[in-house]
Amino acid sequence: MSRGKKLVLDDWQERALKCKGHIAIRSGRQTGKSTVVSIKAAEYAVNNPKKTVLIISATERQANLLFEKVLGYLVDNYSWKIKKGREAPTKHIINITNGTRIYCLPTGLSGYGIRGYTVDVLIADEAAFINDDVWQAVSPMLATTRGQIILLSTPFGRSGYFYRCFNDDHFTTFHVSSEDCERIDKHFLEQERERMSKIQYAQEYLGEFVDELQRFFPTELIEKCMVDEVPLISKRNSDNFLGVDVAQLGGDETVLFAVTRVNNDKIFQIDLDITDHTRLTETIARIKLMDKKHNFKKIYIDTGGLGVGVFDPLLEDEQTRRKVEAINNSARPLNYEETRRTKNLKEDLYVNLRNLMEKGKICIKRDHKTHLSLSSVQYEYSDGKFKIFGRYTHICEALIRAAWSTKDKTLNLWCR
Repeated sequence: MSRGKKLVLDDWQERALKCKGHIAIRSGRQTGKSTVVSIKAAEYAVNNPKKTVLIISATERQANLLFEKVLGYLVDNYSWKIKKGREAPTKHIINITNGTRIYCLPTGLSGYGIRGYTVDVLIADEAAFINDDVWQAVSPMLATTRGQIILLSTPFGRSGYFYRCFNDDHFTTFHVSSEDCERIDKHFLEQERERMSKIQYAQEYLGEFVDELQRFFPTELIEKCMVDEVPLISKRNSDNFLGVDVAQLGGDETVLFAVTRVNNDKIFQIDLDITDHTRLTETIARIKLMDKKHNFKKIYIDTGGLGVGVFDPLLEDEQTRRKVEAINNSARPLNYEETRRTKNLKEDLYVNLRNLMEKGKICIKRDHKTHLSLSSVQYEYSDGKFKIFGRYTHICEALIRAAWSTKDKTLNLWCR
């Protein structure tokens, strides 16, 4: 079937377009679930006057990805039906000439920011990662309209609202494996199968709900370490550290996570900077600016991938050359003096952070993005191997490096 610019849809996408009532789509990566849902949302909007379509996801960035696809389809196929001027599209709303509106909002942890809307079509992207508390805020939106719910996601364990929908007769469900998608290169999938464990591959590419994968940071533990306001810390007996996670090509945001370590023992968050589509030169400038603000004792960077493009210039810069250190699995020099070459395994970094959390030695500002990042970390232990991975770990990756300040041998500090 062709639409707009000769867009050819798979059979399951055609069936999803025609489907009435509530829909839940679980799939592997890159199967086209967001494409078909964006078409469905746009077609509904232009053919049904004075309606409200709401697109939600746990984070604004994820919600915007689907929202932009909806806008792109409308521009290609119904540009004359998009309002112009003062009512032209923004990051959060598309106004259609028939009076229908399409909104795009992040849910956060509780759904507080989306309360009050009356919705005819609710679309939840990466629904498996939306906190269960959010659905209590969502339900009243559809009470008077008897509206449609459309859920799409890669699975995330056998629990939560998204999982329960696949045992609910009120939902028409679709299960799509990446291996069944002709657009995905089979050689790429074979490489991913070799790189991942069998269980991880089943979740990420086969779209299976699996029991064997567990959350590395339980919700209760995350809540225990988060506070609404981090207490002010005296500069006496404290040192500041920065953890950096540099976005990969086409990937997540770049994150700078700053902490202060008090009495060589406890860690408090003091700053957090998250940027999207940032050039390496801009990341370097942001690190130097934050260093001037906090005067870091150490700056820890993951030098895998594009991270090395940030690390090397900082290693040559007079301001940061004696502060910056690489923390990854590489055997390259890890600091300016080239005295450290010991490998730091990813698992060690995560275990150190969890130890700090369990012992009440770290205090993190309550933030839904940080909460989601910690919650998304999964692990498995099989065949004598321990593996940690996740979908939204970029904030956590910066945090585990900042938290490594309690284990840095060059400072003779150990978490007890």
